[in-house]
Amino acid sequence: MDGGRRGRRRGRGRGRGRAAEQDETRESVGDQHQVPPGQVGDQVAAALLNVVAVLERMAGPLERMMEPQGQGLVPPIGGEDVEARALERFQKFNPPKFSGGADPEVAEVWLERIADIYAALDYPEERQVSFAVFQLEGSARAWWNVIRAKWDQEGVPRTWANFTREFELKFIPPLVQERRLDAFIRCCQGTQSVAEYEVRFTKLSKFAPEIVATEQDRIHRFLQGLNVELQESLAAVPMDTFSGTVE
Repeated sequence: MDGGRRGRRRGRGRGRGRAAEQDETRESVGDQHQVPPGQVGDQVAAALLNVVAVLERMAGPLERMMEPQGQGLVPPIGGEDVEARALERFQKFNPPKFSGGADPEVAEVWLERIADIYAALDYPEERQVSFAVFQLEGSARAWWNVIRAKWDQEGVPRTWANFTREFELKFIPPLVQERRLDAFIRCCQGTQSVAEYEVRFTKLSKFAPEIVATEQDRIHRFLQGLNVELQESLAAVPMDTFSGTVE
């Protein structure tokens, strides 16, 4: 029996020895994987910097994805959209079409109507020309195609004054323009109101650019056409602008 107890004691001793050896082995392996405290902080900081860099790279695309869905955000308007809206406003005034022809009265009425619309819209001159051309049809459109090619070749700027000059040369014959010049020279108030006189004066003055070349020339000519009693009452009043003179 003593031999059996001694055998069991020896067996238990050998078992404890193996367990202790296993514990020592695990501790040794664990020690091999441990990182000094200073290196742990450096690794964490480096990992955080990488995360921040990734988030910054993702921020731009995410903002662009969310921007159209944001409330109160208006997408930028391109040049084509601006022109389309400007043309839409122009069309709301019901501008007339012009297809040419030999009647200078029709051409005059069309040109005056387009000019009146532009007075209300205050568009840039190049846009004025473009939209006026949009209303040309038939032989008038064919005429403009020739003028456009000539302007492009000669580098002529697309201003409303240049368009008006070319238009009148084509559709308002020189003989008609001479008659309009004579009518402007004879233009006076008579039985008309000042407002009615001003409308006719302005309409005919475009046929006499040399006579009303400056603002003062225009004012002087306008005052000459007023009735005598009005001329006398305005003799001592300073006149600096044509609009002020009319008022």
